[in-house]
Amino acid sequence: MQKVALVTGAGRGIGRKICLELAENGYDIAGVDILLDQDNKDKGLPEVQQRVEGFDKKFLPIQADIAYLNNHPKILDSTLEKFGRIDVLVNNAGVAPEKRIDILETTPESYDRVLSINTRGAFFLTQKIAKHMIQQVGEETNSKSCIIFISSISVYVSSPSRPEYCISKAALSAAAKIFADRLAAYGINVYEVRPGIIQTDMTASVKEKYDKLIAEGLIPQKRWGLPKDVARAVASLARGDFAYSTGLVVEVSGGMHIQRL
Repeated sequence: MQKVALVTGAGRGIGRKICLELAENGYDIAGVDILLDQDNKDKGLPEVQQRVEGFDKKFLPIQADIAYLNNHPKILDSTLEKFGRIDVLVNNAGVAPEKRIDILETTPESYDRVLSINTRGAFFLTQKIAKHMIQQVGEETNSKSCIIFISSISVYVSSPSRPEYCISKAALSAAAKIFADRLAAYGINVYEVRPGIIQTDMTASVKEKYDKLIAEGLIPQKRWGLPKDVARAVASLARGDFAYSTGLVVEVSGGMHIQRL
């Protein structure tokens, strides 16, 4: 039985690396991203597709914005039409505020944009995919499915210049816990992966700031995190390495959660 993973935000950064790591671990991939330029094979979903197929696995590119709930049936139906099943859902799609500004100046527009993608979109897509997984479990006695939420250390770290991002990830963390509780009876495990400061396009604009903080000892392991660090954690959870640990939070931050004197 060929296993299938559905990954949101699959066109770049952490999502791209998750697709490649899961493909290397034997999964066919349905990759969702807001952008899809089929003529550009050097970036985005077409590039990821070529890399996944290099592992002799199938890849389905799906252009969709998860913030719009009417796109969710397309995501589910396209994946099932291509592969017939979904074994792993990775809720990776997320955005930062378009501009970092103080919490006292945060706009409703920025708040709504970030929450609609990072939290609302992920919540309702999970709800839809979970219902299919429950059905799949009922039809296959050996079916093992899991759902993985990619949150952030912003779940517990304050960033007054981007409060909407922190709030969105804290809410996503709560959603992961509640889905883990609800779906445990069906044997569907739910996990949360919390990346720290990861070297991606999202952090490129603040690289100088974090280079300085890392040099000053902000991170015990004294380096930037890489997308592959997060991807390896996701692959381990998907493989079932922590099968008796639904609700587990895996931090990938180089030790930033350690309280130090």
